Amino acid sequence: MTIEKSPWVGDQVHDEDAGREGVVTDVQGGTYILRPLAGGGGEWASTTPKRLRVTVPRSRRV
Repeated sequence: MTIEKSPWVGDQVHDEDAGREGVVTDVQGGTYILRPLAGGGGEWASTTPKRLRVTVPRSRRV
């Protein structure tokens, strides 16, 4: 059995609702703030962490 962890600051994630890949930059009261990986568009927010799938954990990004 694997235990899924919630995404956290620094994790690269795929936001299933937005259909975008980004990096979690902040978490404010249950709202996840994400920025795109490269160019185009600004930050966006997600209130459903179960719809954020970690693609590259922070530990592998640093």
